Amino acid sequence: MTGIASRRLGWIANPEGFESAALLSSEIQDLKSQSVEHCDVRQWLADANADVLFEATSLNVQDGQPAIEHIRAALEHGAHAITANKGPIVHAYRELRHLAASKGRRFLFESTVMDGVPIFSFFDQLPAIHLQGFHGILNSTTNVILSHMEEGLSFDEALKKAQELGIAETDATHDIDGWDAAVKTAALITVLMDVPIRLDQIAREGIRDLTHSAIRNAKRDGWPLKLVCRARRTANGVEASVGPEKVRTSEPMARINGTSSYVYFETDIFPGLAITEENPGLYATAYGLLADFVRAVK
Repeated sequence: MTGIASRRLGWIANPEGFESAALLSSEIQDLKSQSVEHCDVRQWLADANADVLFEATSLNVQDGQPAIEHIRAALEHGAHAITANKGPIVHAYRELRHLAASKGRRFLFESTVMDGVPIFSFFDQLPAIHLQGFHGILNSTTNVILSHMEEGLSFDEALKKAQELGIAETDATHDIDGWDAAVKTAALITVLMDVPIRLDQIAREGIRDLTHSAIRNAKRDGWPLKLVCRARRTANGVEASVGPEKVRTSEPMARINGTSSYVYFETDIFPGLAITEENPGLYATAYGLLADFVRAVK
């Protein structure tokens, strides 16, 4: 590794590579003593002599920055760009895809939806398939909260539990209000259906207003509430939504609890293709980045 950038360390680079002991110990001074400090991504990429950029900044729902600029800079530098950030897919996918192709580099993003599960690369293995639509559960934070509320916790108690487990952020607004699920829905539509879609074109409702009694009653009646993502192709493009739905107990989505995720694809050749991710561990997202790295440098 020749470059590291984080809030704690700042932008540091060493084209000779960092000592592994310093990386493992996370000693800031050890790292900084081996490097030149920067404040500009392009100069940092140049001084690090980067071949691959791993971009893992936080999601910016409004415009996808600064992740888009980081990826753009990496591709223009001549490096492959790998990201776990959904923002660039929604706000700049076609631009970045074309830039990568023009530079003979890869722009990969498997970790953006369902951690490291190979959704995007899966469809690379299905040439000429026409995706008609999909539905599923793509946000684990809300799924954990709803699961705890079914067990008797209040919304605030369930949220606190998810935060204590490290599943929910301190500010879980993006999850609770459906933004994270909407961005993932937009990413799947943009890439797999090849239809650019803005977030304001996706009907969005979160789980903030669901009451404890409504969730308990729905579960008791055999129709558990889930935050469901949906998209379907129409004559005018794609219709998409994110919102709480009552799901019949016999449906696969009803059995998706905790941090598990699920997506069901409808295609012109295969009427239904389903992918389920059962309670992924902490390394799932990192694996997606690693898998993309292997694809890029193969």
